[in-house]
Amino acid sequence: MARHLQKELEKIKKRVLSLGALVEDRVRMAGDAVEQLDAALATRIVETDWEIDEMEVEIEEECLKILALHQPVAVDLRFLIAVIKINNDLERIADEALNIAERVQTISKREDPGFRFDYVDMTRKAERMLKRSLDALVNLDVDMAFKVVVQDDEVDELHRKAYQQSREAMGETTEHIVFLMNYYLISRHLERIADHATNIAEEVIYLIEGEIVRHSKY
Repeated sequence: MARHLQKELEKIKKRVLSLGALVEDRVRMAGDAVEQLDAALATRIVETDWEIDEMEVEIEEECLKILALHQPVAVDLRFLIAVIKINNDLERIADEALNIAERVQTISKREDPGFRFDYVDMTRKAERMLKRSLDALVNLDVDMAFKVVVQDDEVDELHRKAYQQSREAMGETTEHIVFLMNYYLISRHLERIADHATNIAEEVIYLIEGEIVRHSKY
């Protein structure tokens, strides 16, 4: 029974990592769509979101089935609890990538006022946080997980800068307000991606150390 449980847990881990790779790809695509204001690429993200939704549901159902059939305890139970939460955060990250794509679709139909906030750095930081959080899960690396948590402040600061610059641009014109508002909200979605990557890292810390670090000062 114990050997069968371990096989089931290993399969769940592989499925979560497959979902993570798919979500990483969506975040990269969303960043490229913003950088190029590429409506066609944004549409691809929108049209394939169902794949991630289906995987998220399947993984959750498998976790619940293992809980019911095997009634795991100790570290195995912590693993399943962490996976259920990580699974949800990955789906939410994909939702934020979808939101970014929809923003790009909207602003691509509007007259371009020429205003730009450099989202490249913010996007790369969010992508790196997601990758590191998943690497921390693969390698059970608590130090890597803590690095993700600390990096969240950097993305928050870029979000504040985007708000300030967008507000200044909106104060100078009302003609392009729809473009500017949607363009600014991209930073909000990137900030939320970083938040969910932080959540994943915190779940990895919980899995390894059995300690809940949410809301703490680390």
